Amino acid sequence: MPELPEVETTCRGIAPYVQGQTIKALIVRQPRLRWPVPANLAEIITGQRIHQVSRRAKYLLMTVDTGTIVMHLGMSGSLRVLTSAPDAGAHDHVDFIFGDNSVLRLNDPRRFGAVLWTDAQVSEHALLKDLGPEPLSDSFSGKLLYDLSRKRKTPVKTFIMDSHVVVGVGNIYANEALFSAGILPTRLIGELSLTEYQALAEAIRVILLNAIKQGGTTLRNFVNEAGKPGYFKQELQVYGRAGLACVHCGVALVEIRLSNRSTVFCPHCQH
Repeated sequence: MPELPEVETTCRGIAPYVQGQTIKALIVRQPRLRWPVPANLAEIITGQRIHQVSRRAKYLLMTVDTGTIVMHLGMSGSLRVLTSAPDAGAHDHVDFIFGDNSVLRLNDPRRFGAVLWTDAQVSEHALLKDLGPEPLSDSFSGKLLYDLSRKRKTPVKTFIMDSHVVVGVGNIYANEALFSAGILPTRLIGELSLTEYQALAEAIRVILLNAIKQGGTTLRNFVNEAGKPGYFKQELQVYGRAGLACVHCGVALVEIRLSNRSTVFCPHCQH
């Protein structure tokens, strides 16, 4: 599924084409997404101006005159900016049509995405209010991870994938960050030192920034706003490489299931 770098790539990609636009119409072909598209959304947002496009965790936020449109790409969704509205495909579920006739189109084959609305403070939305800090923000640090981990026995990979601890560290990037920091994903969080958490926090930051720079990871059906894939997959060092040689020591990488997720690590380099 699109992870934080892919969502950030999409956010940065669509913002120049969407910010400042007035919504002329909303076409909802399939309202039954992960949560139903509000039946009166077209009536609410038609004629409103989009002031800002931003991201919180894996949610895209479009701020308009009277509230915020909250979107999620689900498992396989994508957003594209089109200069006009070509015929819709089977999975083109929602179109935002702007004053210059350009279109922001949501394509979502598995229908796990979302298009929602709130006229309240968006940070208090039920899907957002209990989320942890952004991993690229100053509020995220090794000290934070260390403090939250004391006297707990959760595996460290499960811990950093908990959105109440830090948002946006999905399975791919959790594998990569733990490898970069030299930490076994099965280590219990209460056993890690402050120094190890500082290394892990920095690894998370570097891995995510690099993925954003590369344009996101190409997995399954994800494409960015221009229909071009991301390229970070070419640089993955452990994820998807089970049984292959570690890029550092040459030992075969091991794959296990942890919290029902594929987990790949080097038994020599990670401790």
